[in-house]
Amino acid sequence: MPTDRTSLTTVTRAFEILDLLWELDGAGPSELATQMDLPDSTVYDYLRSLSETRYVTREDGEYRLSSYFLTIGGKMKHRNRLFQVAKPEMKRVVSETDELVGLTIENDGRAVVYHQEEGRQALSLGTYTGAATPMHTVATGKAILAYLPDERVEEIIAERGLEQRTEYTITDPDELKAELEQIREDGYAVDWNEQVIGMGMAAVPILVEDGVLGSFGIVVPTGRIQDESYQEELLQKLREMANTVTINYQYGN
Repeated sequence: MPTDRTSLTTVTRAFEILDLLWELDGAGPSELATQMDLPDSTVYDYLRSLSETRYVTREDGEYRLSSYFLTIGGKMKHRNRLFQVAKPEMKRVVSETDELVGLTIENDGRAVVYHQEEGRQALSLGTYTGAATPMHTVATGKAILAYLPDERVEEIIAERGLEQRTEYTITDPDELKAELEQIREDGYAVDWNEQVIGMGMAAVPILVEDGVLGSFGIVVPTGRIQDESYQEELLQKLREMANTVTINYQYGN
C-alpha cells in the first residue's frame, strides 16, 4: 500500500499544535505560527480544522484544548480492567492509612499516574491523573522498571536519559541498574527526596503472568517513610493490595 507522506506530515503537525496549545494554555494563530515557524494562514487553517473535531475550542480570540479530552480520558480509564479492580482496594488502603495512594503505569518511557486516592493527611503535591514523571525518580517508576525486560530499560535510559530532579536523584546508569536488581530481590521499592525534597514513597509492582502491569505506591513525607516500622506497615498494605488486585484481575468476572 503506498504511503502518502504529505498526509503523514499533516497529521504530525496537527499533533504538534495540540501539544503547543497544552504547553501555552491557549494561544492565537500568530503566536503558534511564530513558535512553529509557519505562516499565520497555515496555522489558522489547522486550528479551524481542529475546532471542527471538538478537540479545540476558541475563546476570546485564543484557541484552547477542549474538555473533550477529559471525556476521552475518562472513558479510557473506566474501560481499563486494571483500574476497575484497583480502585476499591485503593479506597480501602486510603481508609486505613489516610495517605495518598496511587496507581502508576509506564507509558512512552515515563511513569504516569493512572489513578490516585487521597486520605486526610495526604501530601498536597498537585498531582493528577495523567501526570508523568521520569521513571528513575520515583519508587513507583522504579518498581516498574525493575520488572521490564533489560532491553526495554536500556531503551528508556537511552531515549529519556536520567534527569536530575534533586541532589538525591540517581543519574548514573550502573547505580540505577544495581538498585533495580535490589528491588527485584526485595519485591518493593522505597525512595525519598529523589523527585521532590520532603516527599517519600513506598511502592510494589503489579505482576501478572511474569509481566508488570504497573505499580501501587503510597506517598508520605520523608520523615514518615524513613521510620522503618511505619515503612514496613505501608509495604504490608501495598503487598496485600497488589495480591488482591492481581487475583481479581486474572480471575474475577
